Amino acid sequence: MFWRMLKGALSRQRRKMFMVALTIALGVSLTTAMLNVMLDVGDKVNRELKAYGANITVTPRSASVLKELYGVEAGAGAAGQYLQEADLGKLKTIFWANNIVAFAPTLEAKASLGANGEDVTLVGTWFERKLELPTGEVVETGIKELKSWWSIDGQWAQDTGLHGAMVGSLLAKKRNIKTGDELQIAGSGSSPAEKLVVKGIINSGGAEDEQIFVPLSFVQKFSNMDGKVAKVEVSAITTPDNDLARKAAHNPKSLTLKEWETWYCTAYVSAISYQIEEAVSGARAKPVRQVAESEGAILQKTQLLMLLITALSLAGSALGISNLLTASVMERTREIGLLKALGATDSEILLSTLSETMTTGIAGGIAGYFMGLGFAQIIGQTVFGSAVEAKGMVIPIVMILVMLVTLAGSLPAFRMLLSLRPAEVLHGR
Repeated sequence: MFWRMLKGALSRQRRKMFMVALTIALGVSLTTAMLNVMLDVGDKVNRELKAYGANITVTPRSASVLKELYGVEAGAGAAGQYLQEADLGKLKTIFWANNIVAFAPTLEAKASLGANGEDVTLVGTWFERKLELPTGEVVETGIKELKSWWSIDGQWAQDTGLHGAMVGSLLAKKRNIKTGDELQIAGSGSSPAEKLVVKGIINSGGAEDEQIFVPLSFVQKFSNMDGKVAKVEVSAITTPDNDLARKAAHNPKSLTLKEWETWYCTAYVSAISYQIEEAVSGARAKPVRQVAESEGAILQKTQLLMLLITALSLAGSALGISNLLTASVMERTREIGLLKALGATDSEILLSTLSETMTTGIAGGIAGYFMGLGFAQIIGQTVFGSAVEAKGMVIPIVMILVMLVTLAGSLPAFRMLLSLRPAEVLHGR
């Protein structure tokens, strides 16, 4: 009998129940989309932010100590001033290796440009390097990946083309250098001049606009520093810092064993830096705080915005349900009054009405969930250019939210239902 009554009630009110289901579906679809994107957005936002520079700088430990203690740079040729190029593959062997998305070494040298002998800075680096790791894997990295915001007039130089060069825009404008030009570069002493072919002009908006970028092997040979690098810029996907991360950054030895395990196994920028120092001999890895802190702040604000959108969409759904169900109860006052007059208790009528509402809510919630998955993919492809992974934990969250929103929206209608008096309703009062 109960199921027949439920079926009959839903059938008679199919238009209003359809509107209730649609209201719930719209709210749930937005909630599902926002929750899935929010849970998946961390890596995506971080990857987007990686396009704007490195967040870890790796330098030789001795040079770093001199600068920190005395504020001076180590002199050229000082012991331990350089890192070994052969050790750089170890960056991709740390615990958080997959979070390191790009890195590029640099080695600078002073040189004389052209017949006038104007001093310029040569920067040797990897442009687009296929690096074989100690594990046997091969990864692609280099400054092309690390500095993807650079504007290039021409093309990128190649690591295999020893004499290809890229000239900063300010230097190119000053010396009237164009793509395809040949440059005469001379070093100190009696070393013969070298020829460089300009492959592209760099516009970075920074100090790079006054430098000449060449393959790392060229500067190593030019400066008689085979296999050496002065600095490595690393771009890593990190977790925003909290109190534990800040405590560890100040002094890792102050952590308890449990705190150490939590910190070491979380992708904090300080934890990744520490692991880099463990892997690369004689290295000091320092977070670029301006970049790391801004990444964390942007990520937290993005997630907060999504939570607010979710809350507002659910509140809107609850209000819509409240209006629709209140109108439904007003239309059914005679039917409800008759049921009460025939002996139906308030709890029985509430159970029947709640069953109708919940059945409609579940149907709308299921439809809304799958609509939300579609919206999440649209957001992922439009904003981040990649698919959003459907998170299993969203399903129970959505189920609970559907029930809570449906109940919250039903409360005004239930109060009206309980206040109905059979005698007044049946007499048309």
